[in-house]
Amino acid sequence: MKVTFPHMGNLWICLNAMLQYLGVETVVPPPSTKKTLSLGSKHSPEFSCMPFKLNLGNFMEASELGADTIIMAGGCGPCRFGYYAQVEHEILCDLGYNYKLVVLEPPEKHISQLLSRIKYITGNRSWFEVIRGIRFGFAKSRAVDDLEIMAMKLRPREKSPGHTDTALTEALKLIAETRRPEHLQESQNNSAEIMKSIPTESRQVLKVGLVGEIYTLLEPFANMDIERKLGRLGVEVDRSIYLSQWVNDHLFMGLVKGLRSSSLYQRCSAPYLRHFVGGHGQETLGGAVYYNNAGFDGVIQILPFTCMPEIVAQSVLPSFSQDTGMPVMTLIVDEQSGEAGLMTRLEAFVDLLAENRDRKKELA
Repeated sequence: MKVTFPHMGNLWICLNAMLQYLGVETVVPPPSTKKTLSLGSKHSPEFSCMPFKLNLGNFMEASELGADTIIMAGGCGPCRFGYYAQVEHEILCDLGYNYKLVVLEPPEKHISQLLSRIKYITGNRSWFEVIRGIRFGFAKSRAVDDLEIMAMKLRPREKSPGHTDTALTEALKLIAETRRPEHLQESQNNSAEIMKSIPTESRQVLKVGLVGEIYTLLEPFANMDIERKLGRLGVEVDRSIYLSQWVNDHLFMGLVKGLRSSSLYQRCSAPYLRHFVGGHGQETLGGAVYYNNAGFDGVIQILPFTCMPEIVAQSVLPSFSQDTGMPVMTLIVDEQSGEAGLMTRLEAFVDLLAENRDRKKELA
């Protein structure tokens, strides 16, 4: 068995660590590129979303590297993601790919099924070892998130553009190459030192919260490296969803303390959206309210074209913006999205935020 999985940001670092620790042979898909999207788009239903097309392209490229088994999360509720794994598998079978599919459904709905499929992947490993492997992967997800948060704070303050990105790549490599749980803390300390060594200068920066659908928030290819672009425009960024937070909410049922959770966003969204609409639609509204309360200058919603839960959130965000005065920009991405148009919109949005900040100072 050679296991592969979707390439979503730095998810591969955590999944690869967990599976390899448990003796499972993995095939990490190459980072998503235009080729990946072209492959997926060619064989996907026309109105499927960008994550669907990139996942399909990931699996096609991973097959060329020897992968024969797909691990993918499942889902429930009013979001098409719940059946994407099955549809993608049928498309791959029609194209002649001989893949086995293992779907890990949410534990709150299908706990026995989840456990049986974990056992199928890990073979004769004891549950004690499986739990240690899961904890190792989760610890890596927290380490990765910490580094990404540091990078988002450093980019708008770095003396030389690009130093943060170079340091982040080096720091993430240290985390990715750590093979044993007992060595992870040392790697975290060393990677943090790499990030702290970046020359910075004190300057006033704008703060923008990114909200929206999880895949387009976490995958730089899908959002056209929006975090880096905003950082170089002098903007400090924060995401409403981080990988460790998502794992804690959906696998550990929110038991790990010290992380923001979807329940926080659900409470914040109450004035505008009081019920679950699928995906991260409710969290998008709650995230916008959270960032307004935290004193951020603006919010950007990122979603894939045709994403139903985010379309619901998008329709409510103007009311939030009118009530609070918080500027909101919505970025819809698909295979036709271009970087030049994105940069024009980001520059205009950042100018608007700077004007708003200056106006508030004059009135204070």
